[in-house]
This record gives sequence, structure tokens and C-alpha cells, in this order.
Amino acid sequence: FKGGDTCEYLLSSGRFLGEKVWQPHSCMMHKYKNSEAKNCLIDKHVVFIGDSRIRQLFYSFIKLINPQVKEEGIKHGNIPFEDKSASIKVDFLWYPEVNGSMRQRIKSWTEGSVTKPHIIVVGAATWSIKIHNGSNEALAQYKINITSIAPLLEKLAISSDVYWVLQDPVYEDMLSESRKMITNEKIDAYNEAAVRILNSSSRNSKAKVKVFSVSKLIAQETIMKSADGLHLPESSRDTNAMILMNVYCNKIMKPIDGSCCQPQPPLTLIQKIAFCFFTLSIFGYLIISLIHRNNYRKNKSCTDLESGEEKKPAISTPNVSTLEMLLHCFCKLGLIMTYFYLCDRANLFMKENKFYTHSSFFIPIVYILVLGVFYTENTKETKVLNREQTDEWKGWMQLVILIYHISGASTFLPVYMHIRVLVAAYLFQTGYGHFSYFWIKGDFGVYRVCQVLFRLNFLVVVLCIVMDRPYQFYYFVPLVTVWFMIIYATLAVWPQIVQKKANGNCLWHFGLLLKLICLLTCIYFLSYSQGAFEKIFSFWPLSKCFELNGNVYEWWFRWKLDRYVVFHGMLFAFIYLALQKHQMISEGKGDPLFSNRVSNVLLFISIVSFLTYSIWASSCKNKTECNELHPSVSVVQILAFILIRNIPGYVRSVYSSFFAWFGKISLELFICQYHIWLAADTKGILVLIPGYPMFNVLVSTFIFVCVAHEISQITNDLAQIVVPKDNSTLLKRLLCIAGFFSGLHFFSAMQDQSRH
Repeated sequence: FKGGDTCEYLLSSGRFLGEKVWQPHSCMMHKYKNSEAKNCLIDKHVVFIGDSRIRQLFYSFIKLINPQVKEEGIKHGNIPFEDKSASIKVDFLWYPEVNGSMRQRIKSWTEGSVTKPHIIVVGAATWSIKIHNGSNEALAQYKINITSIAPLLEKLAISSDVYWVLQDPVYEDMLSESRKMITNEKIDAYNEAAVRILNSSSRNSKAKVKVFSVSKLIAQETIMKSADGLHLPESSRDTNAMILMNVYCNKIMKPIDGSCCQPQPPLTLIQKIAFCFFTLSIFGYLIISLIHRNNYRKNKSCTDLESGEEKKPAISTPNVSTLEMLLHCFCKLGLIMTYFYLCDRANLFMKENKFYTHSSFFIPIVYILVLGVFYTENTKETKVLNREQTDEWKGWMQLVILIYHISGASTFLPVYMHIRVLVAAYLFQTGYGHFSYFWIKGDFGVYRVCQVLFRLNFLVVVLCIVMDRPYQFYYFVPLVTVWFMIIYATLAVWPQIVQKKANGNCLWHFGLLLKLICLLTCIYFLSYSQGAFEKIFSFWPLSKCFELNGNVYEWWFRWKLDRYVVFHGMLFAFIYLALQKHQMISEGKGDPLFSNRVSNVLLFISIVSFLTYSIWASSCKNKTECNELHPSVSVVQILAFILIRNIPGYVRSVYSSFFAWFGKISLELFICQYHIWLAADTKGILVLIPGYPMFNVLVSTFIFVCVAHEISQITNDLAQIVVPKDNSTLLKRLLCIAGFFSGLHFFSAMQDQSRH
């Protein structure tokens, strides 16, 4: 299903999502703000020609530029509008009939060196029906007049955007006596005549007058709400004006969430190099596979015709070489990246806007929770936050976040605040997991650091190259990467304090607490000193990684939003491991974590805390104010959940294998959703099967999950090759990686220079 000409679809087809949200067929419509509209129309002249319906469209259009405009102009006369700050002129010219006067006005723009308007919007018919009492002679004259105007419009369409607005249906029961002759049958006849003549004329011309027929579809759904049966309600007029703005401005402004009328972006130099690399990898793998297959056939056992016995091969099948495994991984990755590009960069598949309803979010949540509970198994170990439990935790959180994204639930503040806690919980696990590893193992070697950094960043680096996106665009990976390095630096810097050393002398515990206090002080200072934070991340090469749209504000905002939760995770790990070491908790199978009395009290406090946070989050009225409080209070619900999940022995001894499976590929799921499940960089929804929303979600989800699982395996395989345990070999690989990034930076600089 090709996306096709999205401009044509935008002007001619679509449907309502709910009551007020218009969804064009196959593409996404951007909601323009006043500042964006002004930037698009700067130094432009727009003209609306027609009757009272066109005047309504004119007012809705100029309100996109200046919302303070009031509909106070002369009803049956010309109305000028000018925005001097952006040098925008928008005029309404009163020509209620398609006649000689309208023709003369249009002709004046085609003659000599007269400045032509950049956008011309024309439409009229109801006055002709009304004045001539719906006579057939009036329709015949209308056809003659349009036939004479069509060549002039075609001539203007060479240098200007010309739109002919078809007549909207009327609500006949509400029409006044003086308008009873304006019937939908007559309107259809006039529209049919206009379309036939304009299409016939455009076949003989290089330029084309665009027929604005989508207004008819919108009117069919909303004309019942009209005040007089003839004029559209304000919401419908605003939708038409927004469509007009998208048709003209999307190719200029290129909004991410406005795929309608946007041309396919040209391939960058880096994308071309990546394409060549993956193509060579595919051919290289096929050649090596064919060679191995032929060798295997030669050495295959064969039957001795004399004895009838099977001879053994002299040479066994060779093991898969490192080169073959490397090419195999890149071959699969190349095919997957092709799918990524086709989904979200080529205009091949359709895209649609998100539309939130409570049912679209909560019904899938209930469904996956039922599935998760159904697949319950016993854990291998019963420790607090054991591996199966943390995988399960990541899994159900990731599934909830995915549903949150595809349903557009960010518009509903209570859901948004709870999802913020889930993101914080991921970072809490980052602090808990990495602190526990370094504290227990005492392994601060380069191999461990490189393994973690590779697994976290491999997919994102590839996507930055293939999808032409900055590193900071995939904000969560930079976030966990930086926090991992902060945890590493905190524990690795002199004096290195680990559990083995601290067991010999309790004073080392105070030394570690002192380190954690220093870390907390630095976090507090940077969170309230935007200037200092931006200076740190504005130095090259950090600026190349953390800038988005030319500055690091977005990075500072993301970091600040969950600034304390990693510290909370580290502190929780320290306290838990200390309690475990001194045998102050019971982690046996089926045993409560503490004594029955203490367990019951803690369980009660945890449940109350959990519910209290949910009530507070659900009563939030202002996103900015709630975001300010979130970093300090999110840990309440996280700790409450951990205690509820781990204090009862039975609950701690079981886990959901369904959620745990998704938890193992949670990072890949989070990143892949940007381009092959959602669309337009998460702003919309990918449509593989138009017309069947549920079936489309099932198919795209199946492919998306399979791809995420495959990428997880590819990353694990490549990590073994690219990051070897041998230090000398690892050093060589690191030099190669440094060379790769140097080359990437060089080509990026060339790319930026050519763009400028």
C-alpha cells in the first residue's frame, strides 16, 4: 500500500477521529501555531475570492496568524488583513458569483508585470442558485463562466498555488425560506460541473488548479450543528483552514508530525555510505556461505557402490568463522535497517495521527496484565530484585509505555505522571544494578565498561546513521549511558571502596557514604545551574552528542526530570546489601522478608504510600508544577512497589515469564518503536494495512517485536566480537572504533557544509 500523493489525499479524503480531530487519508496533519504560520507565510500575499462561505474560511485562516482578529468586516464587501511584523497580506474579495466580474479580477493578475498572489482560494455557487431560484439556465451559465475562468486559473497556477473550493452540503431542514431553493441536489450538480471543467482544462496544461473537496466531507459530518443550515460551525471552518495551511506550509516548514505534502528527504552522504556498507555485507555473506556450502557438499558422506556402506567424510564441517558471523550479523542488520528506512523515511507506507481515548489505553493494559498473570512460574532464586524479577519489572513497564505511546495518552495528565514513574523506575534499576555489580565484584576493568557501552549504544548509533537523526533524539539511551559513567566514576575514583574492602573495616562504609553525598551535591548543583550544565555539555565532542536543534536545553530538561532517582537506586542497593550481609532480612523460599510484625507494618505503609502517590498524580492539574515535584517524590512509589513485590515470601518466589521475556529486549523495544511501530519519529502511527486499525496494530506489532528480538541477538553476537576480553585485542578494537567515529564526524562535517 503506497502512500501515494499525500497532498491529493489531504485535499480530498479523510475521516474524523472522535468529534473534532480530522485524520487525512494516509498522512499526518500538523497543528500550526501562530509563530509557525507567520514563519511560513512571511512576505506572502494570500487572496480568498468568493461568497460568505469563503469569507468564513478567510477569517479562520487569518486567526491562525493572529487569534485576536474579530469577524467585524463588511459582510458583502472586500476585507483586507495585514500582519506588518511578518509582511503578510491576506485579502478577502467579495465575488459571490462566478461571472464576468470575477473573471476580470482574476485576469488582472495574469496581465503584464502585476504582482501575483502566492495563494489564491476561489469558490462560489450558492448565490447563483439562490438568485436564479435554482434554474437550469443558471447552471448552464455557471458552466460557461467556469470554462472561461479555468484557463486563467491554470495560468496563475504556474507561479502560484490555486485552490478551487467545492460547495459544502447544506442542512435543508434549517434553511430559511429565502434559501430553500439551495438544495444538496443542486449543489452536487454545480460541484460536478466545476470538477469536470477544471480537470478537463488541467489535462491540457502543465500547471494544475487544486480542487479543495475535503471540505464537503467535513461538512457532511458537522453541518447539522450549523446555526442557519448554510454556514459551517466554527470547528469545521478551523479544520479547513488548518488543512489549507498544511497543504502550503508543510513543504516549507517540514514539521515532523506533518507528513502530508512533504517530499521524501534526499539521502545524505552518510546514509549512502551506510547503504553501500550493508549491501557489501550482504554480498560478502552470500559469497562466504556459498563457498562453505560447496566445501560441505564435497566432504559430504557418500555410499560405496561395491560394499553398500556409507563412507565417513575425511574432513568435518568447518566451524563458523568470526568473519562469517560478523557478515551474517551485518547482513541481517542491513535488511532490518532497510525496513526501518522504508517505514519512516520513504513515502511508502501510510502514517496517521494519534488519537487518545480512555478505552484505547486502559483496555490493552488490562489485556496484557491478564496475559502476564497467566504465565506465572517459580523463580530460580528468591532474593530481592533477582534477575527474573527485574526482567519482569522491565517487561511490564515497557509494554505499558508502548501502549502509552501508541494511544497518545500523554495528553491525559494522570497517565503521563504515572508513566514518568515508570521511566524513573528504569533509571532506578540502572543505579541499583550497576552499583551492586561494582560493589560486589570490584571489577572496574575496561572490558566491563566497553561491554555495557556497546550494548546500550550500538542500535542507536546505527539508527543515527541510517535515519539521519542526532544521538540526543533517542534521549533515553544517552540518559542511561551518562548515568552509567557517573556511577562508574563515583565508585572507581580513588579510593576505590568495594564490599570486600569494607568488610575488613566498617569505616570504609562511611567513606562510600561520603562519596554518595558528594554525588548528590553535584546533582543538586547542576539541576539548579542550567548555565554550568550547558557549559559542560557544550564542549566538543560532547556537544555533537547532546545537542538537539542547536542547543542542549532538551538534554538538560530530560536529565533534570529524573535527576535523583539513580542516586536513590544506588543508596537502596547499598542499604539492601548491608542488611543482607548482616543477615537482617530473610530471603528463603516462602519466608517473609522481615519478622511477621515488621513485614505487616511495612506492607501496610507501602500500600498506603503507593495509593497516596497515585491519588496525588491523578489530581495533577499543571504539568510543569508536577514535573518540578516528580524528581523528589517518584522514589516513594518505586520503593513502595519493591516492598509490596518482595516482602511476602510467595510473591517474591514467583514471576511472570511473559513479562520477563519482553524485559530482556526492553531497550530494543523502546528504541525500535520510534520508526517501525510508531511513525514520523513517534509523532504518529505506522499504517501497513489501511482501513483495519486493529488488524494493522496486530501485524505491525508482530513485526516490531520480532525485529526488536532479532536486533537484541545481533547486538549480543557483535558484542562478543567487537569487545573481546583480551586487553591487547580490545585496545586495537577501541582504536578502530575511534577511527570509525572520526570518519563519521568528518563526513558529518562535509554533510553540514553541503547543506549550508
